[in-house]
Amino acid sequence: MLEKLAGFAYYCFLGGYSGYLQIVISPEDQDKTTFIYPFSTFAYKRMLFGLCNAPSTFQHCMFAIFHDMVEKSIEIFMDDFSVFGSSFDNCLANLYNVLKRYVETNLVLNWKKCHFMTREGIVLGHKVSSKGIEVDRAKVEVTEKLTPPVNVKGIRCFLGYAGFYRRFIRNFSHISRPLCLLLQKDYPFHFDDSCLKAFNELKHALVVAPVIVAPNWSLPFELMCDTSDYAMGAVLCQKVNKMLHVIY
Repeated sequence: MLEKLAGFAYYCFLGGYSGYLQIVISPEDQDKTTFIYPFSTFAYKRMLFGLCNAPSTFQHCMFAIFHDMVEKSIEIFMDDFSVFGSSFDNCLANLYNVLKRYVETNLVLNWKKCHFMTREGIVLGHKVSSKGIEVDRAKVEVTEKLTPPVNVKGIRCFLGYAGFYRRFIRNFSHISRPLCLLLQKDYPFHFDDSCLKAFNELKHALVVAPVIVAPNWSLPFELMCDTSDYAMGAVLCQKVNKMLHVIY
């Protein structure tokens, strides 16, 4: 989804309102949501939060409504809609078609969460623009202030957070090895100098993370690999105008 969004000139980011509550539950199934109240029992008439199938049902609903626009002029993740275009007029035309479909299907938008005709935006924790895909700088600023973890839970949280952006970090597996060792069963927790070095290197790598470009399927790919006794690394690239661009 991020790769399909990256590389366009203009974007419109639309936020849905009342999400799940816009989906009506069939009358014959409403009794399945019954809950007890001191004076009576009540049942939901619209889809509620917390049901195991609610997210997939909502996503399926959105895809059904915009099935002819997805990957052509819009990308959808739950109630976040990203409209894109290669030019101002193209993006405006795509936005018109999307909003027209909204009116036809009685969907509701939260205007406070909508941004129109922007050059860049944050989608799923990444910044997308005509340049490509970048890390969210707001998250990086938080990372800079992190202190070294003091227990296994802290190590696991930090690696999970850094791993979210591992596509931007060269030799991620090799750098994080000392920290990963602390997660092994029955391994003594000793945060030594090698762990501190790995922690600081990952923090620095997130701060100076490169811009990842979306793949151009009309051009050849180049795969560069390297291995050591502990890890294997690879970088997928493409040459555009004799300049080597990193894809993953």
